[in-house]
Amino acid sequence: MSATPGPISQFVDHHYRHFNAAALKDAANGYSRHLDAGGIMLLTLAGAMSTAELGLSLAEMIRQGKVHAICCTGANLEEDIFNLVAHDHYERIPHYRDLTPADEQALLDRHMNRVTDTCIPEMEAMRRIETAVLEEWVAADQRGERLFPHEFMFRVLRTGKLKKSYQIDPANSWMVAAAERDLPMIVPGWEDATLGNMYAGHCISGDVKNVHTVRTGIEYMIRLAEWYQATSARQSIGFFQIGGGIAGDFPICVVPMLHQDLQRPDVPLWGYFCQISDSTTSYGSYSGAVPNEKITWGKLAQDTPKYVIESDATIVAPLIFAKVLGW
Repeated sequence: MSATPGPISQFVDHHYRHFNAAALKDAANGYSRHLDAGGIMLLTLAGAMSTAELGLSLAEMIRQGKVHAICCTGANLEEDIFNLVAHDHYERIPHYRDLTPADEQALLDRHMNRVTDTCIPEMEAMRRIETAVLEEWVAADQRGERLFPHEFMFRVLRTGKLKKSYQIDPANSWMVAAAERDLPMIVPGWEDATLGNMYAGHCISGDVKNVHTVRTGIEYMIRLAEWYQATSARQSIGFFQIGGGIAGDFPICVVPMLHQDLQRPDVPLWGYFCQISDSTTSYGSYSGAVPNEKITWGKLAQDTPKYVIESDATIVAPLIFAKVLGW
């Protein structure tokens, strides 16, 4: 955090004193303490945060070394780049709650795929990226090369083939920032994303001969285990979770897997935990489980700093990032 906090940090410090507001401030301060003590942070990204343009703050967190690894859904991996090349063609629908089935059909007929109040244009976004990444899939397939989904996306960005299509400042793309820093990334369940579906189609059609050209699931866990063991031996690793689901559950399980399945009890536990979720505390829900439940699964220690903010991540995450950045 900067020596002189900026206006957003000052506002949070002065006004956010109780309930979810206080939890937000405590989590941000705990995040900074973790980094100041020499720790690093893995961030998990679920929901539609890329379409919500979290890159406006997350990209700077990556550039300034406040986020050191990311586990995200396939949707978040690709939708940041969709926005990068097709932002001017997106349509916002503030009255989305009032749409009828006929209204939704009309959007489909125009190839506009709705995510809450935002429509992603199929041709300008999805098909443009498909064309670019298909070239990389086919080339790798012909060479007998195998890469992870994020590595293919990094390769597309690094070739510069999309630069002429950029419609936002690339400084606001968290995937551009991640590619520049070669950020460690994990993308479990990539198969259910738009590009995952497209990849399956190209395997069925024969454009890609070897379905294993794109590495997935179990290999990601092996890669994560290697990274976690090597990194945690030097630095405490924090866990900052946005939303629930596979983006959060997959990576947090690496520690009990190392302890229980590989019998490596000396591997450190996560050194910080925070979850932003609009899932209220409940029984039988992963996203609604309180952090203490993770103690019994060998994911967190009883003295791990733990924070839960029950709110909308599109509101909360940029504020936490701003405070950590000292804005």
